[in-house]
Amino acid sequence: MTRVAALFVDPKGPYPTLLGAENCWDEARDARTYAGPCPVVAHPPCGRWCRLAKFVESRHPSMKVGDDGGCFSSALHKVRYHLGVLEHPAWSLAWGAHELPIPPSSGWQQSLENSMEWTCEVWQSAYGHPASKATWLFYKGYAAPAPMLWSHTRGSKVVAHCTKRGDGTIWRRNADRMHSGTHLTPPAFARALIELARNCGGAP
Repeated sequence: MTRVAALFVDPKGPYPTLLGAENCWDEARDARTYAGPCPVVAHPPCGRWCRLAKFVESRHPSMKVGDDGGCFSSALHKVRYHLGVLEHPAWSLAWGAHELPIPPSSGWQQSLENSMEWTCEVWQSAYGHPASKATWLFYKGYAAPAPMLWSHTRGSKVVAHCTKRGDGTIWRRNADRMHSGTHLTPPAFARALIELARNCGGAP
């Protein structure tokens, strides 16, 4: 069975159980130092690339858009070099910064530049996440990627939302907001990503 390395993952998430701690690189281990040879599942941090990153920078100039210590760039390089799959929030600003093709709302789209590269959008709610959490995947492999769960069923929670109007009055309360664990990958989604990497035709 092909070994898989999980990069930029939380040790409290499902990957240490699914792959073994020795095949997981968290912040303390520094996933940027991973040198192969296994194909990878990469979850680079998204805070400086999310759709609110420009707003955050406008309020806190030191928190620059894209200033993630080179994590996304490193993750993308490792997927392209060792094969596997990278996950980031839908409409991540990293996509445009690294000239990756925007995926369709359903199904895999093969790159016109490189036939081994594919992108897609999935909702993590299809894999058990409490929030919808639309997610973009970048995959590279000798084999075409397997179909994902393409359901857009809305989750019962939201990751974040604005609660106040411009005049400061509350228009929506936080009863349906997730306050912890929003970044953790649902086990079913982690298993699907591992299978993508395992079947990409990378090193044994």
